[in-house]
Amino acid sequence: MQIKIQPFTVNKRVPLKISRGTTSQSTNIWLRIGADDIEGWGEATPFSIGTLQQSTAEIMTALTELTPVLAKFHPLQHQSIDKMLRESDWQRIPSAVVAAIDLAIHDWIGKKAKMPLWQLWGLEPEMAPPISVTVGINSPAGAQARVRQWQEIFDCNFFKLKLGSPNGIAADQAMFQAVQEIVPQAKLTVDANGGWDLEQAILMTEWLYQRGVSYVEQPLARGAEANLPTLQRASPLPIFVDESFFMSQDLPKLADRVAGINIKLMKCGGLSEALRSIHTARAYGLQVMIGCYSDSCLSNTAAAQLGSLADYLDLDSHLNLLEDPFLGATIQKGKLLPSNLPGLGIELHSK
Repeated sequence: MQIKIQPFTVNKRVPLKISRGTTSQSTNIWLRIGADDIEGWGEATPFSIGTLQQSTAEIMTALTELTPVLAKFHPLQHQSIDKMLRESDWQRIPSAVVAAIDLAIHDWIGKKAKMPLWQLWGLEPEMAPPISVTVGINSPAGAQARVRQWQEIFDCNFFKLKLGSPNGIAADQAMFQAVQEIVPQAKLTVDANGGWDLEQAILMTEWLYQRGVSYVEQPLARGAEANLPTLQRASPLPIFVDESFFMSQDLPKLADRVAGINIKLMKCGGLSEALRSIHTARAYGLQVMIGCYSDSCLSNTAAAQLGSLADYLDLDSHLNLLEDPFLGATIQKGKLLPSNLPGLGIELHSK
């Protein structure tokens, strides 16, 4: 198959601040694989989880080195490609690279079959939950302004608030109260991105429970998983993990101490592993969220193909981009729904 790699830079309409820092732009990679006059598209998005990161440069290097090897395969040899990636002698291939390849192969297969992926899998997109939209760490007034900006884009009523402020839990509480004041009927969840210690997490989960929050995501830092059982026993709210979870093989050591996981295509390595993670999580009785990094509409549309299998969807990153080159899934009654186009259902944004 033919391989084409193209970087593209997207800027956020509003920079996103979390407990570890602020992001305003991302240079992602557009991967195209071609065979039999069909082209499948994938995306690799750089991301950082504290000391663990996958940069654009690392992703580009890995894809460039893989190109001559991938060229020997046909997209229908998905199992062989997956085996090659997992057994490679190279230094561990970034999961975002595996995700881009996996997405492109799925897109190719769907186009070959002339069916959208959700239909190939027998899924029903309308059964997906509404998506949440993210409000980054901010002053109380700044958080209120961000809520109003989201409401200008669509009639959203589900907000994920980023807490874990470097200024402490008093700042977190002030921001939360400011948002709840202007959208008192909205559904609210909280993501601390590991910004609390155990004592703060216990205090905040109780405080947030009293204010109607649905769940708390990643209250403790990655590496503090030994404290999760204590937190789970003390917390009246379900605890989800994101930074502490990458892929299905992580679940055995997490299943007894959390209520749910946040699956991200770049983190787990694409749709194939996302499906494995969903089914494994269900076997353990866990809830499932599907989230994103600074992904374009391409990756979020890919994730939306699995939307009906999730309890929560956090797929809003493309809605905050100024130069997204892609068109795909659309917002309908608060839900991000893929189209009837074959494969991922992605088109280029006409200029």
